Amino acid sequence: MASRDLELLIPVSNLSENGSKSSTTSPNVTSTHNHTGQEAFLKVIRSWASKKFMSGCVILLPIAITFYVTWGFIRFVDGFFSPIYNHLGINIFGLGFITSITFIFLVGIFMSSWLGISLLTLGEWFIKKMPLVSYIYVASKQISVAISPDQSSNAFKEVAIIRHPRVGEYAIGFITSSVILRNRDDDELFCVYVPTNHLYLGDIYLISPNDILRPNLSVREGIEIVISGGMSIPKILTIVDAHANFAPRKATYASKV
Repeated sequence: MASRDLELLIPVSNLSENGSKSSTTSPNVTSTHNHTGQEAFLKVIRSWASKKFMSGCVILLPIAITFYVTWGFIRFVDGFFSPIYNHLGINIFGLGFITSITFIFLVGIFMSSWLGISLLTLGEWFIKKMPLVSYIYVASKQISVAISPDQSSNAFKEVAIIRHPRVGEYAIGFITSSVILRNRDDDELFCVYVPTNHLYLGDIYLISPNDILRPNLSVREGIEIVISGGMSIPKILTIVDAHANFAPRKATYASKV
């Protein structure tokens, strides 16, 4: 009887409320867990898709740029002689390109001779007399001479590493020439060109040979490092202790008494 009377004393409303709460909260908890799982799954899918998309862009972008630049170069070179063939009624794509490449090759052979050098010198003399054209020609010639395969006319003699601008920091440059600084002791200084905007703009420093580090890099490798923004630099650089391959330069003027 006591237990039955105790059960009768429990409010019916509380039982109904507790039952309803337990019945209503369980679906909400289940739906919340499902929603959180879907969001996590979608985040994983989006992260995976974005990574794969960027990987595809990284692989295809240099290929697309290479083909685009190559195709533009072929069409540009082909445009020199293709109008002549079109006027003659010969419409073969690539024939103008082959003719242009052959013409450039023949010009290289001809300019290596004595007659070609004489004509080039005469033509440069006329160009340098023109006010605006002379600056454009000189600047473009310096760039072309810098990457010339002819080592005798190569403007960049060696790749140099100098301590610049602060202690512990280094800059990659190119040794272009040497100069004698006449004071109490005739000190030989090397002219080091440090590019600041690819190869077109840069700073020039006169540095003692003892303050120059010479890595095991060719001039072409140094140019590739500068153009690529340092991405093509080797993982390990070895400093070569050999001196620069310059002929000893002496002062060409004599002191007047």
